[in-house]
Amino acid sequence: MGVFLYENHEVCSMSPKFRIASIVFFSVISLLSIYFTMNVKGEFNFEQFFPVGDPDLDFFYEFTSEFETDDNFMLIAVKREQGIFDKAFLEKFHDLTIKAKRLPFVTESNSVTKLEYPRKTPFGFTTTPAIHRGQPEYYETDKKRLLADERFRGTLIAEDGKSAVVALKLVDNIQVDSSRILMTKLDSLVASYSFEETHYLGRPNLQVELIDLQFWEIGYSAIVSGILVTIIMFLIFRRPWGVIISLVSIAIGMLIFMGMLGATGRPLNMMAALYPVLLIIVGTSDVIHIMSKYIDELRKGKPKTDAIRVTIREIGLATLFTSVTTAVGFLTLLTSKIIPIRSFGVNAAIGVLIAYLTVLGLTTAILSLFDADKITAAATNGKKDFWRPKMLWFYHFTKDRARLVGWGMVATLLLCGIGMSMVTTDYSIASNLPRNHKITSDYHFFEAQYSGFRPYEIAAIAQDSFTVTDYEVVREIDKLENKLKEFSAIKGVNSITAAYKSVNVAFKGNRLEEYTFPDSEKTFNKYKRYVDRLPKDGMDILVSRDKKKARISSSILDVGSDTIQNIGKHIDAFIANETNSDIVQFRRTGTGILFDKNEEYVRDSILNGLGIAILIVSLFMGFLFRNWKMVFISLVPNIFPLLIAGALLGFAGIELESGVAIVFAIVFGIAVDDTIHFLSKYKISRDKGATMEEALEVTFTETGKAICLTSIILFFGFLVMLFSVNPPSVTVGIIISVTLASAVFSDLFTIPVLIRWFMKS
Repeated sequence: MGVFLYENHEVCSMSPKFRIASIVFFSVISLLSIYFTMNVKGEFNFEQFFPVGDPDLDFFYEFTSEFETDDNFMLIAVKREQGIFDKAFLEKFHDLTIKAKRLPFVTESNSVTKLEYPRKTPFGFTTTPAIHRGQPEYYETDKKRLLADERFRGTLIAEDGKSAVVALKLVDNIQVDSSRILMTKLDSLVASYSFEETHYLGRPNLQVELIDLQFWEIGYSAIVSGILVTIIMFLIFRRPWGVIISLVSIAIGMLIFMGMLGATGRPLNMMAALYPVLLIIVGTSDVIHIMSKYIDELRKGKPKTDAIRVTIREIGLATLFTSVTTAVGFLTLLTSKIIPIRSFGVNAAIGVLIAYLTVLGLTTAILSLFDADKITAAATNGKKDFWRPKMLWFYHFTKDRARLVGWGMVATLLLCGIGMSMVTTDYSIASNLPRNHKITSDYHFFEAQYSGFRPYEIAAIAQDSFTVTDYEVVREIDKLENKLKEFSAIKGVNSITAAYKSVNVAFKGNRLEEYTFPDSEKTFNKYKRYVDRLPKDGMDILVSRDKKKARISSSILDVGSDTIQNIGKHIDAFIANETNSDIVQFRRTGTGILFDKNEEYVRDSILNGLGIAILIVSLFMGFLFRNWKMVFISLVPNIFPLLIAGALLGFAGIELESGVAIVFAIVFGIAVDDTIHFLSKYKISRDKGATMEEALEVTFTETGKAICLTSIILFFGFLVMLFSVNPPSVTVGIIISVTLASAVFSDLFTIPVLIRWFMKS
C-alpha cells in the first residue's frame, strides 16, 4: 500500500497538468464554500446537554409529557433603588405585566401587581389585591405582608423590596428562531418604560445571547489566529511568497470546512469558537512540515520536481498518519453521552482531514512553482542555521544524560499523580458564563435576589388505588416539602399542598402564620371542596389528568454540582426512610438533575475514549513501524501530556466538566503528530543504512526543527483563547498550550532515550 501511494504521489507531483487541475479544483471548491458558509447556523438547545440513553432522561421526558417542561419561563426583574412601592413605578410595572402577555410565544404573565389574596366572609370567598396600586396608604401594610409571604418572597419580589419580577410562561421547548422574535419584541417593550434597571433570566435570552456570542467568538478567534500565524510565518520564512503560500492554504482549508458545515446542515454549538484556532493551527503544522522539507531538499541541490517528490514521499504519508491520529483523537469524543461534545468531535475530525487534503493537494501544487530563495530568506548563502545547534544540544543531552532523563520521567509521574488526585467535578453554571457580559450579571442578580435558574423537580407517583389528591398522599408530599425547605439552597418550593395551605390561611383570618397543611383529614376534606373549584389551568401544572402523578417544583441555587449531589443524597435518604412508599413514591427529576448527570459521565467517557484512541493509534504505529517496541516507544511520550493535563486541572482547581473534558482528546490527537514525524524520519534514515546514532542526529537536525516550529505555533495559537469571553474556552486554551509545550519536550527527551534503551540491536 505504501509503495502504491508513493508511486502515485511521484506521478502526480511531476505532472504540470495535475498542478493546474489541483489549483482549479480548490478554487472551485472555495467559491462553492463561500456560498454554503452563508447557510451556517448557530444552535443552543438545552436538551442537547442531556445525557443520551440515560434512564433519568427517559423518565424526565415521560414526566414532562404529562405536565410541562421546567424551563418554559422568562423572568424580567425590574429594580427601583428606593423600593418598588411607588405609585408611578407600580403603574408602569403593572402595564408591563399586562402587555407582556400579548408577546408571541407567551401563554401567561404574572407579577405581584396581579396577585390577589382569597378572603373568607360570611357571604363566601372574595379576594383582596396583594398590592393596592392606587392607594399608597396601604403600601406599608402590603409590603410587610408580601415580604413575609414565603410563596412570593424571592420569587416575585426581592427580599429587600427593591425589585419585582414579571414571570412569563412560554410555550414548551421554545427554539432559537422563536426566542429571537420574542426577545426582540420584549426588548422593545421594556425599553419603552425607561426603568432604572432591568435583568433577564430564561431560556429565550440565554439561547439568543449565547448563539450571537458563538459567531462573535468564531470571527474574533479566526482574526487573532490569522494575525498570529502571519507573524510567525514571516519570522520563519521572511519572504512574502512563503507567507502568502502558507496563509492561502490555511485560509482555504478553513473556508472549505465552514462550507462543509453549511452544506451538510451541521450547526455551530457552544464549542465552535475552537474551530478556527484548531484548524488554523493544524493546517499551519502541516504546511510547515511540507515547506520545511521542500526547502531542505532544494538546498541539497535537487530540482524542484525531485524536491517535491521526496517531500510528498517522506512527509506526505507521515502527515497523513498524523492527521488520521489527530482525527481519531477527536472521534473518541463520540463516547460521550453529550450531543454537543460528540458533534464537536466529528466536526473537528473532518476539519483536520480537510486541512490535510488542502495542504497535500493545493500547497504542494503551488509550492512546486517556487525556488527556495523565493520562499525563505533563512539560513542561506552560508549563514549560520539558528536551529541546528539547538537540536544538536538535545541530541547530545539525551545521549550523555539518559539516566537524568529517566529520573525526570519518574518525578513527572509522581507530580502528575498528586495533581490528578486533586481534580474536582464541582461544576457550576456561573463559572462557565461569558465574562463581562450582561447575561452573566443578570444571572448573578437572580442568584442573589431570587431563586436562581436551576429547576429542581420531584415527581410524586401515587401507588395502587391512591390518587395524588388523597389526604394520605398529599400529607406525604407536605412532609417531603418541609424537608426540602431545610436546605438553604432550595427555593420557591411549590406543589398541590399550596392550595390547601392558602385555603387554611383564608379560613383563619388571613394570618400568614396559618400557611400550614390541614391538621386533620376532616379539615382536609372540607378544604378540598374549595380546592376543586380552582381553575384547572392552575392545577394542571401540579397534578396530572389521571391524578396519579404530581410534581413538587422548586429551584436550587448554583452552589456547585458536588453540593447539589450531596443534597440529593440526603433527600433520597429521607424519601427512603421517612415516607410511605406503599402510598406514594418520589423521584428527583428535572433539567437541573440531568445537567449534573453530564458531569458524572465525563470521567467515564474520557477513560473510554482515550482507551479507544490509544488502541487505534497503537494499530497505526504497528502498521507504520512493524515493531512492537516502536509502538511502545511512540506511546510513552504521549501519555505524559495527558497526565500533565490532568495534573494541571488538579493544581489549578479547575472543574472537570464537559467543556473542559475535550482537552484530553485534543492533546492526545495533536501531541502524537510530532512523535510520528520524529519516528518516521528516524525509520527512513535507518532504512537508508544509517546507524542508530546517525539516524537520531539526522532526525534531530531535520525533523526536530519542524517539530519545534509547529509546537511554538501550537503554544501561542491556543493561547489566543485567552482573549475569549467564554471561561471554558480560556481554560481549554491555557491547558492545551501548556500541555502541548510539555509534549514537544517529552518527544525530544524521551524518544531518543527509549530508542537507545529498547533498540540497541
